[in-house]
Amino acid sequence: MIVDFRLPLLGDNITTADVVKVHVKEGDKVEVDQVVVEIETDKATVEVPSDIAGIVKQVFVKEGTKAVIGEPVISIETEVEKSEEVRTKIEVKTSNYSPLNTQYYPFVIPALGENITSAQITKVLLKAGDKVSVDQVVLEIETDKATVEVPSVVEGIVKEVKVKDGDKVAIGSVAFVIESAIENLSAVYLADGELRMENEKPKNEVITKSAEPSILNSQLSITKEHSHIPKIVNLPQNISKVIVPAAPSVRRFAREIGVEISNVRGSQKNGRISVEDIKTYAKSLNKQLQQGGVVRGAVIGVPRETLPDFSKWGEIERQPMSNIRRKTAEHLSYAWATVPHVTQFDKADITELEKIRKQFGKQVETAGGKLTVTGILLKVIVSAMKIYPQFNASVDMEKNEIIYKKYVHIGIAVDTEKGLLVPVIKDVDKKNITQLSLDLAEVSRKARDKKLGLEDMQGGCFTISNLGGIGGTYFTPIVNTPEVAILGVSKSAYEPVYIDGKFEPRLMMPLSLSYDHRIIDGADAIRFLRWIINALENPFLLVL
Repeated sequence: MIVDFRLPLLGDNITTADVVKVHVKEGDKVEVDQVVVEIETDKATVEVPSDIAGIVKQVFVKEGTKAVIGEPVISIETEVEKSEEVRTKIEVKTSNYSPLNTQYYPFVIPALGENITSAQITKVLLKAGDKVSVDQVVLEIETDKATVEVPSVVEGIVKEVKVKDGDKVAIGSVAFVIESAIENLSAVYLADGELRMENEKPKNEVITKSAEPSILNSQLSITKEHSHIPKIVNLPQNISKVIVPAAPSVRRFAREIGVEISNVRGSQKNGRISVEDIKTYAKSLNKQLQQGGVVRGAVIGVPRETLPDFSKWGEIERQPMSNIRRKTAEHLSYAWATVPHVTQFDKADITELEKIRKQFGKQVETAGGKLTVTGILLKVIVSAMKIYPQFNASVDMEKNEIIYKKYVHIGIAVDTEKGLLVPVIKDVDKKNITQLSLDLAEVSRKARDKKLGLEDMQGGCFTISNLGGIGGTYFTPIVNTPEVAILGVSKSAYEPVYIDGKFEPRLMMPLSLSYDHRIIDGADAIRFLRWIINALENPFLLVL
């Protein structure tokens, strides 16, 4: 018999590992506990021993590649003809043995949706002794969202029913034990892990193909030299990522083209997945990758980690994200993952500027606005962008082009009760500082009063994020794509500055310029930032 040895569960939230070294090749003889691969996770380097003895028929992984937990590492041809001899050495409290070409498969409650950890059994459609086929509905279960019919992923004879109508069970719990032919289990034979019913203590049971399923609650003793006998494994809680309704050939196809089959939606009866479903999903991934897309809240190519059950350590409260918070999270995740960020820091001496701001502040107030550093920065940045046009551009990677804009619209990050909003002030280059101060007051008021329209939030070329009114020194703002730069402003403070042989107290304002390194080089970034600083320190430069 040929059995796949799969990469075992390595710890919480570990779904993949780097293959450092493969110790076997096709044709090699493998013993139980012999190290077959060395893998590296983000936590440790681990030697993985085989729990099966036999001849290596195929090696599925290569050095330098990533392996997925639960996926085959090697396939091994075991010595089936010795099973009769081995069976006599297994001490079990039963005299009723099943045929040697069968195994007992624990059918578990599959994952039913995001954040669903348990469900209620409304109807059990099988009893011990019933014959079950692939895709036959075996359970009806109810969550807080829907009633679901659960199909079987294997065929065989029901040997034990472990749930009853009305039971509340955890996702991953065993519902049935099914006796099935060995070849039917090749697609669902998984790595060692841990599986338990809700509120049930973990066990260390092992079931061989020659034992009754009632020994799920018994202890077995197997001699060391025969510990490779095929067994029903204790499956990991994330088993639903591997057990999905699909034929072995479909699973193999998905594995060959690098598709995680548990993410694919099946179009056939009871959600069964076909090769065409795999192809459709792969095309969708490829299209979104070309567009720099996000899949299911995670950027393509970046694995998503499963959160632990925080309630194990204390009381928690879950609250749904607001639409603003959700959109902000999605957009910034995309921006951070697709833009090669660099942040340049510097300080501006605004001692003289602050005197001017106070001197002419009354004039702006008379017009209905307020003269602020942000309002002055709007005009300064416009002047800088005329000298450095790459800061008023966007990158089109699909067409390998740089888009230079002839207009200047600047976004202002505004802190509101509902989250961060970035209204855009249009045609900044065509307005004086008084007009810009009025516009700034208007968009800030609309943001806090929830009066911003869609048009108010679009068309930005550059963004300013001013946290000076709150505090802090420096921070690393995230570029607001498709823009290519953002200026962070922190709280100004008096510092001793060495001028003409002596220290003088000067009002220094920290600045943080984050930029897209695909289009802006470091030298140009510091030149741009220094131009802004010189203009703030010498306002007459704006006139020049």
